[in-house]
Amino acid sequence: MAIFAADALGGHGDTTEAEAFPDYARAFAAIEASPDQMLYVAERGGEVVGTFQTMVTTSLTRRGSSAMIIEAVQTRADLRGKGIGAAMIEFAIAEAKGRGMRLVQLTSNALRRDAHRFYERLGFRASHLGFKMALK
Repeated sequence: MAIFAADALGGHGDTTEAEAFPDYARAFAAIEASPDQMLYVAERGGEVVGTFQTMVTTSLTRRGSSAMIIEAVQTRADLRGKGIGAAMIEFAIAEAKGRGMRLVQLTSNALRRDAHRFYERLGFRASHLGFKMALK
């Protein structure tokens, strides 16, 4: 969880404090139990250097097709710009194509201008406006 806790901009309240471990363990168990979710880590020299999660959702739009959502993309701050993030996203896109998805989508914090340019370089286009409502 250190890779998420180091992200001050995300503002998700992630931490490496021991009392938070049960929350992360519950989330991991839910992801692991779902056939529509996958959690990935990128390693270099035996160290975790990045992570992302994918979720598959099927909708009545696009003629009932499925889409892959890429979420929680993080590259260790000291290794950004080294191709790790691009490799992770390209892997996710290849997985989606291999599974016959018609769409890959993701959201990015509105303040992350560098991330937006990164995703655009990889072929993503800012096409929608997203909304969120915190419930806790």
